[in-house]
Amino acid sequence: MSPQEPPKIEFPCEDYPVKVMGDASEQLMEFVLVTTEQFSPGFDRSKVTVKRSSKGRFHSITVRITATGIDQLEQYHQVLRANSAVKIVL
Repeated sequence: MSPQEPPKIEFPCEDYPVKVMGDASEQLMEFVLVTTEQFSPGFDRSKVTVKRSSKGRFHSITVRITATGIDQLEQYHQVLRANSAVKIVL
């Protein structure tokens, strides 16, 4: 069986989804929004969706950005993961 290659992304890629899961707090939401604006100028806050866990302890925040390249995505993910309130970045 041959290894499956990941799908190729053509850049720039509009509406590229990034999901951040972490502690439920306004600070996490503001951190995600400010960080997203730094890495994706022109980011539209109206494209943000938030889902709360059943017990309300965690939030799943999905943002849609214009991905310009692999370097941008790697740096963006690295900064998001460095925050102690963030548990997972997809």
